[in-house]
Amino acid sequence: MTSIKHISRIAGTLIILGMIAGILSIVPSVEGESYLKEVYPNKNQVLSGALFQFLLVPIYIGFSLVIYPVLRDFSRPLSIGFVGFRFVAGAFQLVGLILLPAFILISQKYTSDSGSNIVLYETIGEMLKLLRDLINHLGVMVATGLGGLILYALFFMGKQIPRWLSVWGIAGNTLLLVASFLLLFQLLDVVSIGYGMMTIPVVLQEIVFAIWLLTKGLCWPLKDQNLEYEVTRD
Repeated sequence: MTSIKHISRIAGTLIILGMIAGILSIVPSVEGESYLKEVYPNKNQVLSGALFQFLLVPIYIGFSLVIYPVLRDFSRPLSIGFVGFRFVAGAFQLVGLILLPAFILISQKYTSDSGSNIVLYETIGEMLKLLRDLINHLGVMVATGLGGLILYALFFMGKQIPRWLSVWGIAGNTLLLVASFLLLFQLLDVVSIGYGMMTIPVVLQEIVFAIWLLTKGLCWPLKDQNLEYEVTRD
């Protein structure tokens, strides 16, 4: 059986890799207001972002599968729920990835056509941008946030990590969910100080969590520890 230390190191490494891939998957030309003018001239940047967004999928899902044996020993239904939400987040990532070539095409048409089709390209572009924002900043974030709530609730109950770190994770993912719904109702913009402030806590918590996994590691669920104690005592 894989040791808990080995699981912890792999999980911590995946978190770090996920953060690096997430940063490199950001495409400023798509997020900006002048995306129709900027995407095609920066198509290599867009394709590079698409590559790193694709790499996020196995990292997202891989983390949940690696950590699953530890969670399963405490609550199988909740641990399956966590893995399920990670698969949903990965699926949304793939859909968002598929949309990026469409941005390049529309931007190319927009920059090369000065006729009456400009309005049509602007309309299609707005629809694509809205759809991508809903997928990346609502679909992915909600699935990730709900999965995070389950993950840290399990850690809080099982005491595999310090409870202050679990509480931080629960609070950070709750803020992430609130930010996602504020985006849905257009009370918050994706590129805004408010959105950044609401996502910073969970980002910092993930960094601390990764460092903890790499240096301290997880403990087996408390339930198993109690069982082992009872067997030894008998």
